[in-house]
Amino acid sequence: MGLDALATDTFIGALIVLIAIFSVRFATKLGVPGLFLYLILGLVLGATIPALSFDDATLATVLGYSALVLILAHGGLTTKVDQLRPVLRPSLVLASVGVAVSIGVVALPLIFIFDLDPQLAVLLGTVLAATDAAAVFSLLRRMRVNEKVRTLLEAEAGFNDAPVVVIVSIVASGSWGETAAWLIPILVVAEIIGGAIIGIAVGYVGRFVLPRLALPGVGLYPIAALALIVFSYGAASVLHASGFMAVYISAILIGSAKELPHRRSILGFSDGLSWIAEISLFVMLGLLAEVGRLPEAIPLALGTVVLLVFFARPLAAIVSLAPFRMGSKVIAFVSVAGLRGAVPIVFAAIPLGFGVPGAELIFDATFIVVFLLLLIQTPLIAALGRKIGVCLPGQARELEVESAPLDGMSATVLGVDIPEGSGLVGVFVVEMGLPRGALVSLLIRAGVAEVPREDTRIRAEDQLVIVTTREVQAQTEERIRMLSLGGRLARWYGFKDVTSSPDQ
Repeated sequence: MGLDALATDTFIGALIVLIAIFSVRFATKLGVPGLFLYLILGLVLGATIPALSFDDATLATVLGYSALVLILAHGGLTTKVDQLRPVLRPSLVLASVGVAVSIGVVALPLIFIFDLDPQLAVLLGTVLAATDAAAVFSLLRRMRVNEKVRTLLEAEAGFNDAPVVVIVSIVASGSWGETAAWLIPILVVAEIIGGAIIGIAVGYVGRFVLPRLALPGVGLYPIAALALIVFSYGAASVLHASGFMAVYISAILIGSAKELPHRRSILGFSDGLSWIAEISLFVMLGLLAEVGRLPEAIPLALGTVVLLVFFARPLAAIVSLAPFRMGSKVIAFVSVAGLRGAVPIVFAAIPLGFGVPGAELIFDATFIVVFLLLLIQTPLIAALGRKIGVCLPGQARELEVESAPLDGMSATVLGVDIPEGSGLVGVFVVEMGLPRGALVSLLIRAGVAEVPREDTRIRAEDQLVIVTTREVQAQTEERIRMLSLGGRLARWYGFKDVTSSPDQ
């Protein structure tokens, strides 16, 4: 590559990224996820600009894995151990037993009803059994889903890549038909356990080392943290363990460290890398798809969507979560919220790299299924979440504030948006009853910031900025949730912390 080619490629690459970033704002207005527009962008670019054509499935898989490592790293860094602990067992069951149920429910009808080759049917059922970390992290956090339910779905997305990639690799490789059926679960479990052990080891090393590094520049801490997490993937892969499992677990442990230095810098850096990974991944997969070949896969894709949405995902949720008494509302929401995105398409590119006969059909069908689900499923999830009370519009969320003094003072800044219909509308600041150590420091109304007084009354569409010590952060968030549901008399009406609800 010469300097002229570098200039051209840089110009085109930057332009694509800028278009993708600006499309996020339009996606919200159109009511579709930004990830959907990224796929459209890749398809359009590949079909209209021959110079951007991309047909290297092996390279696509490598780049897809690299992007997924960065996405899982950010998801792990923003997941606290205390949040994960209550849902760890159900999330692991959903990511293992649920995957097995989904594969069987999709693959068997494809074999006996659609007369699809068993190898191809198992491949299609397997790649679509994995929920997508990028879609889950970006959508559920924007929807303000109940913390327990959101963590359950995020953990599932973080964990289920490990078993799926092992199964896809076995089925797509030459060992298909030679490996005994009983040996496959053993291989999957062994890789997952190995990846978990390496992730735990690297995570605790990071928790010990990072606070003691005393690096000369703040910008070096995010690089060091991400390098450790990426190292866990490499170490696990070299030892034939699950690199994805290692990445997610090591990131959770490092991100949950109480003494993690420059936490905001680390999270901001990983957030930026995660966004560029998502954009690049979806655009690349759109380029990899061949528009002229897609119509042939439409019948198979439509049948698979029906099997996946109406049978496989609901049954997987019921079988996995009913033993934990998660409640009918949670099971219903999980049944609908099995988001698919780039991950299934990346895994569908593996058979292309192996040269499996019929792999093009599987890739095209997977692409169409993901395309349809992103378009149709996302608004349904939001509507269902609001209807059954899983989405909490008044829930406190932590602002992405880059401020080192907050870490030094053991303080946290929370941001609360006040929607129409919230119980907080009409409440005076003095009536909020926040615990000692928490204070409403700023109120933003119609774009104008003001310091609230005790007699300031909260209105719809206001934004509150609350500073709280970490010791009372959980109590502050619980109090805000209670107020959002029951107003100033929340305690008298019997409202409790939503996360402790029997149904959730």
